[in-house]
Amino acid sequence: MTAAVEIKDVAFSWRGRTAFSLAVPEFSVAAGDRVFLLGESGSGKSTFLSLICGINLPDRGDVAIAGTSLSDLKPAARDRFRAENIGVIFQMFNLLPYASPLENILLPLSFAPNLRRRIKEPTSEALRLTRALGLPDALVLRAGTTELSIGQQQRVAAARALIGQPKLILADEPTSSLDASAQEAFVALLMEQAAAVGATLIMVSHDQRLAAQFDRQVDLSDIAQVTRGDR
Repeated sequence: MTAAVEIKDVAFSWRGRTAFSLAVPEFSVAAGDRVFLLGESGSGKSTFLSLICGINLPDRGDVAIAGTSLSDLKPAARDRFRAENIGVIFQMFNLLPYASPLENILLPLSFAPNLRRRIKEPTSEALRLTRALGLPDALVLRAGTTELSIGQQQRVAAARALIGQPKLILADEPTSSLDASAQEAFVALLMEQAAAVGATLIMVSHDQRLAAQFDRQVDLSDIAQVTRGDR
């Protein structure tokens, strides 16, 4: 069976006043697995996820998602591939502040024609997700994102990542602003929605207490080498 994520001999560098490089000799995730990726602040977690979803390309090596090499795709094709196959929950949510929650959730459909064809009733699907995540319809349809609490914004970001039933869900510290009980509840909801569509889930966090809810835990320091230095 083709792996959901396959990384081989990858190296990537941020260049600037402070140099940062990340090297990953080998890493793979089977389809349907739920992986907790542990890493302290500054360990390269966000950079690692940016390589998996193709926001950044490696300087060397290959990142393949469900058998498709991201480096083989031209920029526009790579953006479409990400929109149609990968749901990303960003650490800072990246919601449009003056759009409604519904408009934020449906935004990925603007970049993915195949996704639009697959979802017959986008609004109904968005509301199904937000109801499952505990958001009332009135809030989703009328409120501006700036009116939402941090927890509500996280749920909108999760619904946006789940719209269209992506094959792969990536979550970058999605519970960092929540208390312990809310963290566990959010992860449980994310797991439930991922399991419903058979999606692969990779969540990065520095909070090891959440690891027990996942199929396996991976310490980023065990699979990646980080090098820093002033330029």
